[in-house]
Amino acid sequence: MLLRFLKDWTLPVAMVTGTLVYFLFARVALLAPLKPSVNAVVAVLTPLLIFAQLLLTFCKVEVRDLKPKAWHGWLLLFQLAACLLAACLLVWLPMNAVYHEVFEAAMVCLICPTATAAAVITGKLGGSASSLTTYTLLSNLLAAVAVPLVFPWVEPHADMPFWTAFLKILGKVFPLLICPFLLAWFLRLWVPRVHAWLLSLHDAAFYLWGVALAIVSGQTVRSLVNSEAPASVEWLIALAGLATCCLQFYLGKRIGGRYRERISGGQALGQKNTVLAIWMAYTYLNPLASVGPGSYVLWQNIINSWQLWKKRKQETRADRQESPC
Repeated sequence: MLLRFLKDWTLPVAMVTGTLVYFLFARVALLAPLKPSVNAVVAVLTPLLIFAQLLLTFCKVEVRDLKPKAWHGWLLLFQLAACLLAACLLVWLPMNAVYHEVFEAAMVCLICPTATAAAVITGKLGGSASSLTTYTLLSNLLAAVAVPLVFPWVEPHADMPFWTAFLKILGKVFPLLICPFLLAWFLRLWVPRVHAWLLSLHDAAFYLWGVALAIVSGQTVRSLVNSEAPASVEWLIALAGLATCCLQFYLGKRIGGRYRERISGGQALGQKNTVLAIWMAYTYLNPLASVGPGSYVLWQNIINSWQLWKKRKQETRADRQESPC
């Protein structure tokens, strides 16, 4: 009963848990000495959780089914072009501009790769899970290359040259996004027993996502609490998340529809790995920018819930029409 409740309400439970834990350590004096240790654990644990989620997802992928399609290329081109456009605007704006964090939030929402759970939603909506999984891998590869190049450009550090920052981010992001696929492939070919065991962990990736979401939710709340930005800027950052979410679902469906994969295209471009996006924004950009992908969690789940409701309604209507009077 409890597991069913947690599965049905993972999103709100994780976000509320992360928020409560943050305030617990921030307000309770007895726990103050533990804060440095907790922060150190969180810094190591978050990327490990993301790595584990991707590994479990890619273990389900058959390499022979990974067939790039034309619409994959168009979506990748949009992701890259939109991210570069946002980056150019950020370079043009002064670093102390009021709305600098708004564009940073939009940029990270645009370049963030597809969510590991997107294939599940795509399958429930009647789309192609294999095409979606192929795009998930390609979008992770794009992010692994683009993020180290773009982020140091828009958020330079006075004590760190561009190429030093590039190599530092590359060293953390590239293995995090690409190595899970290579490891899954290695296990499939050379250690089939371990691979089969990982495949048997059906809901493990889902619960790992919940733990990671709780952690990054706490980080996002900390950014809001410690921020000196006006409330209007914080609302604009959340609206930037909404705008990029709606735009990407719309364009994904339009582009995918031209190749008879409307559902897969919409989920591929619109459903993001928000845990990764929040972590990247909090770690490599202005921490306040993490509010953007933090709000994206809510927006994309509202859209997904509406799509699933609409799909169930259509199926119910079809069943009634087929049933005898």
